[in-house]
Amino acid sequence: MRKQSYFYTFALAAMLAVVLTVPAQAYEAATGPTGVLKYEKGKAYEGYTLFSPQVGSKTTYLIDMEGNIVHTWDCETGPGLYAELLPNGNLLRGGRVNQQKQLEKKYGKKLGKKDLKKYVGVGGACGIVQEIDWDGNVVWEYEMAEPYKEIHHHTFHRMPNGNTLILGWEYMTKEEAIKKGRDPKTIPSEPVVYQGASHEGFWNDFVREVDSKGKTVWEWHTADHMGKGPKKLDFNYVLPKPVGSIYSSYDWSHFNTVSYIPETDTIVLNSRNLSEFYFVNHKTGEIEYRWGNDTAWNPKAQKPSWYNNGDQKIWGQHCAVPLENGNVLLFDNGSEAPEKRLSRAVEVNPKTSKVVWEFHTQHSNSFSSHRQGGVQRLPNGNTLICSTHGGHVMEVTNDKKIVWEFVNPFVFGKAKCVLGDEDAIYDGHDDSMWGMIHRAFRYGPDYPGLKGRDLTPQEYVCGDDCPRFFRDFKKGATLGGDTDEYADEEDDSMEEDGPAMHAY
Repeated sequence: MRKQSYFYTFALAAMLAVVLTVPAQAYEAATGPTGVLKYEKGKAYEGYTLFSPQVGSKTTYLIDMEGNIVHTWDCETGPGLYAELLPNGNLLRGGRVNQQKQLEKKYGKKLGKKDLKKYVGVGGACGIVQEIDWDGNVVWEYEMAEPYKEIHHHTFHRMPNGNTLILGWEYMTKEEAIKKGRDPKTIPSEPVVYQGASHEGFWNDFVREVDSKGKTVWEWHTADHMGKGPKKLDFNYVLPKPVGSIYSSYDWSHFNTVSYIPETDTIVLNSRNLSEFYFVNHKTGEIEYRWGNDTAWNPKAQKPSWYNNGDQKIWGQHCAVPLENGNVLLFDNGSEAPEKRLSRAVEVNPKTSKVVWEFHTQHSNSFSSHRQGGVQRLPNGNTLICSTHGGHVMEVTNDKKIVWEFVNPFVFGKAKCVLGDEDAIYDGHDDSMWGMIHRAFRYGPDYPGLKGRDLTPQEYVCGDDCPRFFRDFKKGATLGGDTDEYADEEDDSMEEDGPAMHAY
């Protein structure tokens, strides 16, 4: 086992010696290490990071700053994109229901290989929200999944009063859509087959608030707010077809975030397709504020064109979350921006509608997620960024320095020391890896949900035979920052984990 560790260490050293002989902001490589790549003690926010691999795994992991697994939850269903840790120590997660079984139940027969296996093939379809205790027991769940009626997708939010906000899609026929004002010319004449489902009607976003017993106490529907003007959603705002056949037709708004501001009783929603986030009055349902893309509602706004963003500010964004300072932090994917395709973390001041902080890398290969992504503002002011398509998590300081960095090693449930081109998804997701993570969260040692929990470090997240890049690689060749961070430390890595990694 020790010889294998030596091999990986020397192999990575040789590979990196070529590309890291001079300081650089970023580099491009077909092969790269996984696990914790960087960890600057004293600058990073100390705590534990929670993440759920999206593909081929039903496990949620909690790791310490050095990448040691301290706890896992093994669940019955695949992740409905992500999970988060509640103050009571339970896991709140989305789960994917089996749509084929639901269809078989609806039609009272088995579906053959030629039958379509889904009724919703839009990315983000989930179906169930579960609360799972520390020991893996389901203590609460809410299923929202009925064929050609409704399905939970993407996200959820536990409110201070114990209620849960759940984002869903509800079905609308083409005939109903025309009555609501949809231009018939924008409706496909043939079914849109997308990811194993044949779509012939619209899936409109809505939000449902349920109490601890699963009773619906509040709902908000895009169908009730269609129209023209600053407080309405334009049902005829249609994306170009190359964005995706389903996104330019039946999944027209594609919300992906729901959150809550208790101080003002405000629901925060986010639309990827309209490229806007919204403040919705919880009492009246009225859209009180929107930001991101004036062209979605203002006929006088300058629309994007060739190499010109016009009045659109963000592109296909995710995870718009309110901050304690009143601002909103979001993940701007930038996937279809004409001027420059660039993913960013963006902080917006709603009072001024100005961007007050943002982070992106100088080299887009180092940080780019065509779809999905997450952000979290940490108690010390740093920002945790999850670049979904690379399974890549970074902690960034206010002055835009990366102080902790991690790449998910799990590919179809198995950890790998290094990832290569063979681990990339070959179709359907631009520039994405099989190790995708939708969102990641950091929790400090004083977080109530961790009080009294056994957080003893177990094996390294990549496996104990893999080199720990953040420790084994010495900063003789640096990605930036101080080069003498470990200069005064005793080098005992030869005895414990094989030879240290040095650049030449």
